[in-house]
Amino acid sequence: MPITTPAGPAGARIVSLGHYQPDYVVTNHDLIARGVETDDEWIKSRVGIAERRFAQHESLLDMAEAASSKAIANSGIPASDIDLVILATCTQLFAVPNGSAELAHRLGITSPGAYDLNAACAGFAYAVAAASSAIMTGQARNVLVVGAEKLSDWLDFTDRTTCIIFADGAGAAVITASDEIGIGPVVWGSDGANATAISTRPETHALIQDGQTVYRWATSTVGGVALEACERAGVRPDELAAFVPHQANLRIIDMVAKKLGATNAAIARDIVTSGNTSSASIPIAWSKMLERGEIPSGRPVLIVGFGAGLTYAGQVVLSP
Repeated sequence: MPITTPAGPAGARIVSLGHYQPDYVVTNHDLIARGVETDDEWIKSRVGIAERRFAQHESLLDMAEAASSKAIANSGIPASDIDLVILATCTQLFAVPNGSAELAHRLGITSPGAYDLNAACAGFAYAVAAASSAIMTGQARNVLVVGAEKLSDWLDFTDRTTCIIFADGAGAAVITASDEIGIGPVVWGSDGANATAISTRPETHALIQDGQTVYRWATSTVGGVALEACERAGVRPDELAAFVPHQANLRIIDMVAKKLGATNAAIARDIVTSGNTSSASIPIAWSKMLERGEIPSGRPVLIVGFGAGLTYAGQVVLSP
């Protein structure tokens, strides 16, 4: 006999964002004083970072809670009405228990569906797609999507290829049912043949990466993903109000933005003062742009995440 399933709404939309970053700022000069063999000009010319933030007293879930509380407050939707929580992260110290269930409890969200998602730096875009699908198939009504990372727990400060890049923080979005489509089709994929380009050392769990392989892959892949996401959503690049890519490397961001041809879009370059916060980088950068009034409500924004796996995902969404 056939199985019935509830009918979902026509679409889903993001109604709010929130972010949190630790107070402890670490400049390039601070890293040099710490014994990292590098210099300020080298870091800026290679990745575009002037400073980053490390959590000293906050846990990953502390940061996720702070960002989520802000997003929920901005949404006007009570925490009790959220029925699904998705936590995108690749830096949980323990595989069990999952962080999303504890995060929901901290926020006063009662008995939601809750799971962690690890697509590394593409995690937030993956989670947005999963939330949209859950809503449009009638499996959820209001979803909290969080990208949170404490990468400082995974850094080897003798390895300048990683410790100068990564940082800590969290960003969150509340996504709800909508009569109109506010989240476009996702373009996602992976390149497992290069999975070891970003990994962790088995003996220490410290992050390691082949920077040149990642750079070549990103510059040859992300532009096409960005263009395809626009095409699938029926939005021309020159109609975008903003382009918010994963904050991996300033040279990659500028190269992809130029290839995309988003001539009227505000371009997120939060990496300069925040570093690379993996799955948290898109919502942190986007939330800041909204707070500064750089993106009008209801206008199309392109988000694209890419990184370890190697995984990528992107979609056009309407800004809250």
